[in-house]
Amino acid sequence: MADISLDQLAAEITRVVREYTEDVSEAVEKKVGEVADKVLAEVAVSAPKRTGGYAQGFKVTKQDSGGKARRVIWNKKDYRRVHLLEFGHAKRNGGRVQAIPHLRPAYDKHADGLTDDIKRIIQNGGGT
Repeated sequence: MADISLDQLAAEITRVVREYTEDVSEAVEKKVGEVADKVLAEVAVSAPKRTGGYAQGFKVTKQDSGGKARRVIWNKKDYRRVHLLEFGHAKRNGGRVQAIPHLRPAYDKHADGLTDDIKRIIQNGGGT
C-alpha cells in the first residue's frame, strides 16, 4: 500500500468535490439557459401580433447569484402591457378584455421537465 498523509488525502477530496461542483454548476446553468431560450422562442411565436412590436420586445435576462441559475423573460419595450394581455383587464367603460395567455403556457410547456433534468445532471456529476 502507498503511504499517503492525511493532508494529501484531504486536499485530494477537496479538489474532487470542487471539480464535481463546478461541473454540475456549469451543466445546470447551461440547461437553464437552453430552457429559457426555448420559452423565449415560444413566447415570440404565441404573443399577440397586432403590429409585431410587442412580440419582438421579449428578452432573457441572466440573474445568477448565490449559486442559483436564474433567467427572467420579460418584455423590454412593453413591460407594462404583459400582465394586461396575459390575464385580461377591465375596459374603461365597463366589461372586460379577453385574456391572451402567451407567457405562462410557454413556460409550462418547456420548464416542466427542468427539475428532472437538473436531478439527472447532479446524479451524473455534470453530464446530461
